[in-house]
Amino acid sequence: MDTRDEFHTLNGYRLLNDSHLTESMEDYLEMIFRLKNNNVEISIKNIAEKLHVRPSSVSKMCRKLCDFDYLSFEKYGAISLAEKGIEIGSYLFWRHTLLERLLKKINDKDFCLEQVEKIEHFIDDITLHNLERFLLVIEKDVL
Repeated sequence: MDTRDEFHTLNGYRLLNDSHLTESMEDYLEMIFRLKNNNVEISIKNIAEKLHVRPSSVSKMCRKLCDFDYLSFEKYGAISLAEKGIEIGSYLFWRHTLLERLLKKINDKDFCLEQVEKIEHFIDDITLHNLERFLLVIEKDVL
């Protein structure tokens, strides 16, 4: 029997996931990608301000992301996304934006950041692509 068809605790589902990326790592990569896309300097200070965390936490996470080849980082130096970091960051940004579009539609609200942040780490690619197709249909019907 496929373990995806069995009930597990939330932590049990996490353990079944073969990705080494944690939810926190995803949040950092997404934010770093956002800063890069907005042509904002990618610095410990900027990341800390955007994520509302301590600079020491950012330094620690940047070292971890560097160890997994998602970015290059030197203490007190420049932070830049590696090719692998750009690829994952782009996906994370797309996922966030897609969920934000959906929740704004179904909740008829302009602001749903907290809900998106809570959902985005636990939804699979198949569902995301189906949501994207669904949104394209309903947005087309609205126009």
